[in-house]
Amino acid sequence: MDKTARILIVDDDENIRKVLTTILKDEGYIVESVGTAKKTIAKTRGSFYNLALIDIRLPDMEGIKLLTKMKDTTPKMRKIIITGYPTLQNAIEAVNRRADAYIIKPFDITKVLNTIKEERRKQQEEKKYSQERIAEFISTRVQELEAEGELIHKRKP
Repeated sequence: MDKTARILIVDDDENIRKVLTTILKDEGYIVESVGTAKKTIAKTRGSFYNLALIDIRLPDMEGIKLLTKMKDTTPKMRKIIITGYPTLQNAIEAVNRRADAYIIKPFDITKVLNTIKEERRKQQEEKKYSQERIAEFISTRVQELEAEGELIHKRKP
């Protein structure tokens, strides 16, 4: 699998951003980090990221609400909610707002890395499926156009 995935870390705790950035860069990922929802939205409008780790509590917006805002700027990006305040309500709301995974702080770094790998695998499968669907559409459309062309040629006197 392509390890040069681009990952955005969204957490207001600078220490968490630094630790995750270091670990993920050591794993071969391209990593950037921000501390607010506003900066996240600006980053995702200007750059492509395969995946984001999003803290549930940010100073300017709840991470759950940020999921909805990011849907428009990054529909294919995998989004993983991270929280030090795990509740069933948070987990349900995260899933309802299209979070792809949910990780609890303090981190088990092995679990974080495995979750990222799994989400990247799913993303690659979705991409392959989309490409296959586009190829099928094009092939079918070509056949339709060829059939229409035959009808036009048959109608001509």
